[in-house]
Amino acid sequence: MSAYQTKIKKEFEQKGYTVLKIVRLSDNGYPDLLAMKLGELDVWIECKEKNDTLKELQKFRIDQLNNMGKRAFCTQDTKGIIYPNPSPQTMTF
Repeated sequence: MSAYQTKIKKEFEQKGYTVLKIVRLSDNGYPDLLAMKLGELDVWIECKEKNDTLKELQKFRIDQLNNMGKRAFCTQDTKGIIYPNPSPQTMTF
């Protein structure tokens, strides 16, 4: 797990979420972390280092999860949420 993923994981755990590192699913492109909390929507988080880029398949999976009613986004070190375009509703957890 990268240092940035560890930071994001700890932030969600401090807010009462159980956070799982997604190592491998049957399909590729799913976000790195799954945060779950009783009474809250599941949150799928793709974590990118400063110079890493979001792949098209990863964008597709984030859109797919959001369309199923989940919360999914990509966050990048030093930039915050970079996909989908951040809105006030997606900025707080």
